[in-house]
Amino acid sequence: MKARQPAIGAAIALAFGCAHAQSSVTLYGTVDQYINDLRSSSGAHVTSLEDGSTLRSRFGFRGEEDLGGGLKAKFNLETGLFADTGTLADASRGIDRQSWVGFATPVGEFRAGRQNTALFYRGDYIDYTSRTLGSVVNAFGAPARYDNDLSYISPRWAGVLFEAHYALGETKVSAGNQAIYQAAVDYLHGPFRVGYAGLVGRAPAGATVNQDAEYHNLYANYDYGRGKIYAAYIRSNNSAAAGGINNAGTILSNVGGLVAGTNPEATRFYRIAQVSADYNVNSALRVGALYGRITDTSGSGRDASGYSFGAYYSLSKRTTLVATYHVLDNGTNAGFRPSGSGPVRANFTDPNDVNGRTLRGVVLGVVHRF
Repeated sequence: MKARQPAIGAAIALAFGCAHAQSSVTLYGTVDQYINDLRSSSGAHVTSLEDGSTLRSRFGFRGEEDLGGGLKAKFNLETGLFADTGTLADASRGIDRQSWVGFATPVGEFRAGRQNTALFYRGDYIDYTSRTLGSVVNAFGAPARYDNDLSYISPRWAGVLFEAHYALGETKVSAGNQAIYQAAVDYLHGPFRVGYAGLVGRAPAGATVNQDAEYHNLYANYDYGRGKIYAAYIRSNNSAAAGGINNAGTILSNVGGLVAGTNPEATRFYRIAQVSADYNVNSALRVGALYGRITDTSGSGRDASGYSFGAYYSLSKRTTLVATYHVLDNGTNAGFRPSGSGPVRANFTDPNDVNGRTLRGVVLGVVHRF
């Protein structure tokens, strides 16, 4: 028996080494800092150092383990930062962006936990900014992530990928009360891509305002070789007044939370249409432009339009310089403000500087990925 112990030990060590080789954990993140010069037609002006024009500052861990037979266990833990101050993006959460576990299988991926929305993942398909600062679509707002989310993401079959989410409301009435439902379909064929991503947040049973929060996004883009042409159309009621600013709030929180069913502005729907294009001047420099309109279908004057020009210069595969000029022209009663991958914290808070005003901004920044 003693003679066999070295062999047994070697076998155990070999087995452990194989298991270790089939699993991995990666530390990753971004630091995105920019100078933002923002001016209102009211005469107000603010210059600030901000976080997240393009890729919100964050760090995270992701990992996977090969279980054999085409099955993998996966996880992702990711939290956001205000790198300009060194504080957490959400002080009430230890991990505010993603915290999920799941399995990748030959028939698709299944996840459970706090996850990015299907809308969030399609930012690169919407416009040249990847739906960040300078995007009219982003100024309206797009739901980013929700708690208690169960999801399925299919493989791409014949160019088609399907995604579905169900975030439990977790109320005493029923699992579906105040639940958040998502569905998305993406079709890719050569240089063409078209798709839909939508979300519905249920109003609670017996709500004072029995209107669900909705966000439906159609998009298309075409890769012409030196860049892409983008188009997007959105129908949503997920905008409301807050702090006296006519479009500073939401019916359904964009980063967690449920529909309260008490806000009468949930019955007001908007249409957002936007076109965009970019061009790769060379391997390092990409430029782009966009124009978009927000239409208040209730006729109450909360319409807006905007445009932007941007340039992205890659110093390396990890470090990019960003420059953007953006304009947001609010209609008589509209109160939209610019937003990046993270919120513009030194933004206008006086309704007189936002409602019915034109806002102009200049951005100079750097994004580093690790």
